[in-house]
Amino acid sequence: MAEAFLAGLKGLEEQAKVQLRDEFLELIGIDAPSWGEQAIGTSLQKKLAGLGMEVRRDEAGNLYGYLPGELARPPILLSAHMDTVEPSKGKQAVTEPDGTIRSAGDAVLGADCVAGLVEILQGIRLAQDSGRPHRPVEILFSVAEETYCEGLDRFDFSQVKSRESYVLDLTGTIGSAALKAPTLVSFQASVRGRAAHAGMEPEKGINAIAIMAKLLGKIPQGHLDAETTCNIGTIEGGRMINIVPELCTIRGEVRGYNHERVMEIVADIERLATETAEAAGAGADFTYKVHIHSYATPAEADVVTRFQQSCRELGLAGDLTETFGGSDQNPLSRQGIQGIVLSNGMYKMHTTEEYTTIEDLWQGSRLVAGLILSEV
Repeated sequence: MAEAFLAGLKGLEEQAKVQLRDEFLELIGIDAPSWGEQAIGTSLQKKLAGLGMEVRRDEAGNLYGYLPGELARPPILLSAHMDTVEPSKGKQAVTEPDGTIRSAGDAVLGADCVAGLVEILQGIRLAQDSGRPHRPVEILFSVAEETYCEGLDRFDFSQVKSRESYVLDLTGTIGSAALKAPTLVSFQASVRGRAAHAGMEPEKGINAIAIMAKLLGKIPQGHLDAETTCNIGTIEGGRMINIVPELCTIRGEVRGYNHERVMEIVADIERLATETAEAAGAGADFTYKVHIHSYATPAEADVVTRFQQSCRELGLAGDLTETFGGSDQNPLSRQGIQGIVLSNGMYKMHTTEEYTTIEDLWQGSRLVAGLILSEV
């Protein structure tokens, strides 16, 4: 990246920070729960079109944009999601004197993932304002990412040209990126016993809760090894204290970097549920769903090299890490689009204490511009 570009960024800093703050506050002011992103999608569609992009909105609400480039380089895909976790209605912000932007009420702030959205928009503006040739850019702003990336499950990837992607959806300071993320599988197991009057004839019943207690004692939880976890999150059972409960249901998840290992654990839980129930004269039902598949991007991949070079040129750390949460990079990797998840300067996400800073938004925008202008 040329010294002239870096000097030019310095000259644009004050104006860009004002624009970033205003655009961030504008977008978090739009309610955008999962599968309720129509209003923010309309706003973003206009903004992308204003940058000269060819924009399409699919039936699910996902936004796709394409911006031709002058550099004879392959396109890169920049992505962030439009939905916000609950509680999200009526999001409000307080901007403190040091540039920190915090949630002002009982809702989350929405920096997850509005920070990523505005950094992508501002990064494109900075690249265009530099007057330097840039590579072709594709944009994918998704719906329903917070519900296990359901939005991209409905996206037509045949229109995407990029084979490399940057997803701006990681907590932490700008200049770090996650190379891998886990498979996540949710499951539900039910024990079917037999109801009876608990006072008159309890021996005629089969207590589903008691059987489930035995099953829970057999299912390992927490860290199963260095890269796999299992958790039972809910349990339901029984109707009244004078009825032997005929049904008890648990719901949980398994996640890990090794997809095959995760699926083996899910199969083991199903086997334990069946064996434990049948040993007590009861029945068992078991269902599961694979929400996201694990991926690992090699540290020597071009998409990583470009990120680290851009970070060096901009004075950012360029740290490589991993995440045990999912993002839209999981389905992108399943589509053969190799990528990494970039920190976008959001902190305490998924809580009402969520915050970001104007400086983080600025540094994230600089990094996006650097990636677009990179000749690597």
